[in-house]
Amino acid sequence: MWKKFNGEPLSHSILEEVELVLIRESQAKNKLKVCIGTDSQVYGTVTEYATVIVFLRESRGGFMYILQDRSRKKMSIKERMLTEVAKSIDIAYNLCELLDKHRVDLEVHADINTNPQFKSNSALSEAMGYILSMGFVFKAKPEAFASSYCANKIVN
Repeated sequence: MWKKFNGEPLSHSILEEVELVLIRESQAKNKLKVCIGTDSQVYGTVTEYATVIVFLRESRGGFMYILQDRSRKKMSIKERMLTEVAKSIDIAYNLCELLDKHRVDLEVHADINTNPQFKSNSALSEAMGYILSMGFVFKAKPEAFASSYCANKIVN
């Protein structure tokens, strides 16, 4: 179930909620950008995921909606990174028509390090290819704040 940062559940479906946000922010003359990212953390045999939709108001702050889930599937770091990306792409794909209609830019953020010394880097080329092939703007660390900071705060 999607919720606000304060833990309050959304009262509409995520599509309805996003459309209400886009209308409200447009009426308030706020220019928006949407960034979607997912992060995960392994706790013993459980992997917890947090996917966020971050709404950035140009020069006016922002807010986010959060979806949490978990899995007991054992996987490599590369598989986990690509699962994070798949979760973000799924949400981006479901929102892209609505965002296009309202002329709102969208970025998909991957919590993958561009430095080859980090383990997550093993998934970089596949993640980048996956996101770009879907037609989305791709950001990786250190520019991927939606996954690396926003979603990270939820799973850690």
